[in-house]
Amino acid sequence: MTSPQPKWRRAEILLMLLAIASPLAFATWMTLLNNFAIDEVNFTAEEMGILQGLREIPGFLTFTVVFVLLVIKEQLFAIVSLCVLGIGTAITGFFPSIYGLYFTTVLMSIGFHYFESLHQSLSLQWLDKEIAPAALGRILAASSFASLVAFGMIYFASDVFMLSMKTVYILGGGSALAIALFCWINFPRMDTKVEQHTHLVLKKSYWLFYSLQFMSGARRQIFVVFAGFLMVERFDFEVSSMALLFLANGILTMITAPYIGKLIGKWGERKVLIIEYVGLILVFTGYAFVSVAWVGIALYILDHLFFSIAIALKTYFQKIADPADIASTSGVSFTISHIAAVILPPAYGFLWMISPAAVFLSGAALAGVSLYLAFLVPRHPSQDNVARSNPFKSSKVRNTQ
Repeated sequence: MTSPQPKWRRAEILLMLLAIASPLAFATWMTLLNNFAIDEVNFTAEEMGILQGLREIPGFLTFTVVFVLLVIKEQLFAIVSLCVLGIGTAITGFFPSIYGLYFTTVLMSIGFHYFESLHQSLSLQWLDKEIAPAALGRILAASSFASLVAFGMIYFASDVFMLSMKTVYILGGGSALAIALFCWINFPRMDTKVEQHTHLVLKKSYWLFYSLQFMSGARRQIFVVFAGFLMVERFDFEVSSMALLFLANGILTMITAPYIGKLIGKWGERKVLIIEYVGLILVFTGYAFVSVAWVGIALYILDHLFFSIAIALKTYFQKIADPADIASTSGVSFTISHIAAVILPPAYGFLWMISPAAVFLSGAALAGVSLYLAFLVPRHPSQDNVARSNPFKSSKVRNTQ
């Protein structure tokens, strides 16, 4: 007779451990990147631009996840992807050359983007709709805590113990690899409730989700590329000041994410998304005209906190999707969100030279488009109620292929 599985060997714990492992590697890679590229590899701005472009290519290719699922189960594929992320990070310090850093970056990025897509897919398949918002909030909090651990590890390893960047890369990537192997050995293979499609899925009925996903990718680029640049250029923030901002963001996300998840479960996706986009309009407008450092800090922290509300977009899709579409559509949605990663940074870089305020005002306009789309989200989304035809009048749209 088979003995029952321990309570800790359940889906949410596995998802949480995987979510902890990813930032241990990725935060290490990202934090050390500029110092390693400049001090060890002698990168110029040209090489850095090429590297960032190469790093985004795997994001475009995440739709191919569905083809790999023809030969490997999704849970195992997620763990393998995490291993690739860990290995790519761990070996970075062994290749202090231009092409070596290109290679390890692409390897790391393949693991990272495939893992993120698969982790989202498995979360939506394994977690019941009733508990998904709260559970995703707890998982996001655990991921934020892991980022803080990574920052602390980097600080003590570099400044206290005076370890080389090669050693820090090994510690960060090796930690992720160790957790991945632990999960592979200690957790049972968890079957999904519905067999996933192994072909690309693009449905007209998912148009609102696709649109919101694209706008979310655009908003992320403005924050990642230009909000931090503003803090440095306008307020002369040093590396230590930016590190404190990252630390504050991580702590606040760790604290607030579980509550945001519960709020989504209580209020519904529509109301929470509307709050997010109204807030983003105000934040981006504030960026355009801010002239006082503490106001800029407040805007930056508030901007980052809104990322937690992305949980609502995931649970909205969980409710409207055919369960068999989740794996394929998760990959497709990552590809859609990365379109903005190629289009916006160079375009906004040119616009920044003319008017930094114009960059953020256009961001406020994009948030306005997102706000309109959020009004189209039904109060009670389902497969038979995916979008409103009028933002101020309830109307059902049937799920069509």
